[in-house]
Amino acid sequence: MTAESPELPLAAAFPDADREQWQRLVEGVLRKSGVTEASGAAAEDALATDLQDGIRIRPLYTAEDGAAAPGHPGFPPFVRAGRPEGTTVAGWDVRQRHVHTDPRQANESVLADLENGVTSVWLAVGDGGVPVSGLEQALQGVYLDLAAVVLDAGADFAAAAEELLRLYTASGAPLSEAAGCLGADPLGLLARTGDDAKLRLQLESAARLAERCTAEAPGLRALAVDALPYHEAGGSAAEELGTSLATGVGYLRQLTGAGLGIDDACRQLEFRYAATADQFLTIAKLRAARRLWARVAEVCGASPAAAAQRQHAVTSTVMMTRRDPWVNMLRTTVAGLSAGVGGAEAVTVLPFDAALGLPDAFARRIARNTQSVLLEESHLSKVIDPAGGSWYVESLTDELARAAWAWFQEIEGAGGQAAALRSGMIAGRLAETWQRRTDDLARRREPITGVSEFPHLAEPPVHREPAPAPIGGGLPRVRRDDAYERLRSRSDAHLAASGARPKVFLAALGPVAAHTARLAFAANLFQAGGIETVQEPGPVDAESVAEAFARSGARTACLCASDAVYGEQAAAVAAALKSAGAVRVHLAGKPGERREEFTAAGVDSFVFAGCDAVEVLSSALDVMEVA
Repeated sequence: MTAESPELPLAAAFPDADREQWQRLVEGVLRKSGVTEASGAAAEDALATDLQDGIRIRPLYTAEDGAAAPGHPGFPPFVRAGRPEGTTVAGWDVRQRHVHTDPRQANESVLADLENGVTSVWLAVGDGGVPVSGLEQALQGVYLDLAAVVLDAGADFAAAAEELLRLYTASGAPLSEAAGCLGADPLGLLARTGDDAKLRLQLESAARLAERCTAEAPGLRALAVDALPYHEAGGSAAEELGTSLATGVGYLRQLTGAGLGIDDACRQLEFRYAATADQFLTIAKLRAARRLWARVAEVCGASPAAAAQRQHAVTSTVMMTRRDPWVNMLRTTVAGLSAGVGGAEAVTVLPFDAALGLPDAFARRIARNTQSVLLEESHLSKVIDPAGGSWYVESLTDELARAAWAWFQEIEGAGGQAAALRSGMIAGRLAETWQRRTDDLARRREPITGVSEFPHLAEPPVHREPAPAPIGGGLPRVRRDDAYERLRSRSDAHLAASGARPKVFLAALGPVAAHTARLAFAANLFQAGGIETVQEPGPVDAESVAEAFARSGARTACLCASDAVYGEQAAAVAAALKSAGAVRVHLAGKPGERREEFTAAGVDSFVFAGCDAVEVLSSALDVMEVA
């Protein structure tokens, strides 16, 4: 540009592109990859991804896909934030969970956290935590007028709340300055235990606590609307949201029936959601939750000032793995980031070893420092709703809200949350969802790093002191790694009994270029079941495979090569392996038209991307254990 010529924006030098042009580029890529011959919208659809709840993620979003206007931060429908300033002033509340049963140990960990970046304490009390009588010792040295306390006391919530309120009074701090949540959640307790014998009395007790908090401690919330039981039972994002809405409505009915105004009743609820490593889904879930609750509050007659949902996000226990637990640090980092971006007022990052027992000091330090980095170094809280305006996020928020509202209406139509829990309607729906997801996990369509993908068999096990057993009897608690954990436990038992892990011999056929991909696939697959893979430095053939197989010490084998090489060598090599004593021979790849030929030669099963890996590995271990 010269001084005389006007400066043009860079974009003006390029022609406008439209969706049709992009689709034609997609068509070319798909043709080259051999995936499909589809064109136009069908080509675009070939790249779409199906999520739970009937949501389909498209590969491209434009302004044409935008949802309804999300409003402004701090104003209905509160999609963008519950407050006008979001978390920009002081950041979100860094809330650490403590599950020690020994009040002294709990106190040590609580004080260490508060001295090193944590801003509130989430304390398990009663069954699964410190006894109510030990609450004073557990909170000794905590400045109750500065640090918020959140209780998780299960059936003991009334006694724990009274004890905490007594401690506030004894400390000299006025109740009007108290902050936190007393954690009364009778419907969540019903979901956890399946026991509704005292539900009516518990609801009445929770209402009395809400009345007292409203009158004496407006900074305290009496009730927690905990959606974690439904997430931890395998529920989808929309199912988690729908059950939280139904629970919240149930509490509003109870509180207003006890005499509280609708605004005061809304202010007595704190909602708790799971944050997963699916960052966009977590962001959309928290944004959709605020939108949905704003609609509930509006219909109930609440003022806009009371309709904003107070959110506590907790990194998911379902995603945490027991093998290679170090990867959990990465999962919780992404989940914590997602919770912050999604606008949660309080965030709990669970320690990476939480699935193994009581977290040690190092794990708790990493958990709190994860949030410190996000807040202090990444300045994540300094932007209100950073995902807002993204056509993808806005569209996903809208679709998720609609799916959740439909589920909420089903629950209300069945008589409300308590009735839906008693009848088994919710349990049945969650079980169906988890079964579909279990199939995806078994077929590795949903990979688990360090478990179903890239397992490390030589990784020394991580041991922790056992944690208190969680209350049960109601909805189950699931983990993504459950099936693979059972397989790995069988491998561990074999190692303990024989001094070696189960082995499979990988027979690489043909040149390196022909077998490398399937060799890596097979190694990854079998190691996911705790089966050690053994192979020769170079390729084998029908003449050399018997000797190589004998050296491996394995009793089973897997052929690895390209389809072309299989056509030339697979039958002969499989027959040679059978003659050498292989009790089972696998072939990495789909059999195609040669299935009968390969089966007749001795191939017992075919392993390929999308096969039921859990079934394959379980049957493989059956053979090895018998052998």
